[in-house]
Amino acid sequence: MDSNNLLAAWPVLGPGVAGAVFGAGWWFWVDAVVCSAAAVPFLHYLPGFFASFAALMFNCVNREDIGDGYYSPYDDSEWRVKLWLFISYVVSFVSLAGAVGFLVQDALTDTGPSAWTGTAGILQCVFVLVSGLIYWTCHSED
Repeated sequence: MDSNNLLAAWPVLGPGVAGAVFGAGWWFWVDAVVCSAAAVPFLHYLPGFFASFAALMFNCVNREDIGDGYYSPYDDSEWRVKLWLFISYVVSFVSLAGAVGFLVQDALTDTGPSAWTGTAGILQCVFVLVSGLIYWTCHSED
């Protein structure tokens, strides 16, 4: 398959790939929670929820809206779109940082969940955010 065929098939195959990656990220987390010997506190769930929300946030923006040819009949609002993207990326990186913090906390204490729960939280955030970026590159308004 040459690159032209791959580029033509990307809008068709991309959402499926993004969904599979998203499902794999949540599968890591569910596996870690189900197999955990200790109860997993609700705070450990938050990075995954915020990563999913951040993926939803940056998928609300069209790629065509951030280019030089952007036109809005209401006002010069390109900065609003870029601000929305910036906030969504901040939320995504904060969720990833929270997952890393929970991994460190789980690795240093013996009373809470195992280190696998923290590792699964990081994998969940990474996979969810990568799936959001995959979907952002393949969807269009057509």
